[in-house]
Amino acid sequence: MTIPNLLSLFRLALVPLFPIVFFSHTPHSRLYAILIYGLASFTDVLDGCIARRYQMVSRLGRILDPLADKLMAFTVLTCIAWARIIPFWAVLIFFCKEALMGLGALTLYQKTEDVMPSNWLGKGAGATFFIICVCLMLFPQIPHVWATFLICIALALNIAAFLNYLWIFIFKMNESNES
Repeated sequence: MTIPNLLSLFRLALVPLFPIVFFSHTPHSRLYAILIYGLASFTDVLDGCIARRYQMVSRLGRILDPLADKLMAFTVLTCIAWARIIPFWAVLIFFCKEALMGLGALTLYQKTEDVMPSNWLGKGAGATFFIICVCLMLFPQIPHVWATFLICIALALNIAAFLNYLWIFIFKMNESNES
């Protein structure tokens, strides 16, 4: 097991810890939840850097890494919605986008035995999502209309990244069919 894969497994272990801490009634529970989310994001960057720098990119890692990211993002968004900071339809949109991405990744993997690597638009959408979610957790008293506006920005960037991945997916599938 490579270090990047161990970091991805660690991130997966943080996923159920996040809502436990987020909804605990301890002082500063939201701050601790943000720290968990930040640690997950930091280990995501770290595992990617290590994997590329030391040629530790693996098939398992290309599956574990995005799985850990998606599960954490979905968990964070669900908790924020459950806390009534944002509307639940935002979770539904995010879930549908991620489900389609997962189906596409599975289809591509079955066809080519590989998954699509992330790109700058996906990374930017993820970073924006992180920043907005952290702001919403730090400042839950933001008026609901502004919280909704902010999460819509994050969702719009995620949908743009999805459309970009869809374009690449179609190209790769056509390329695979021609081989």
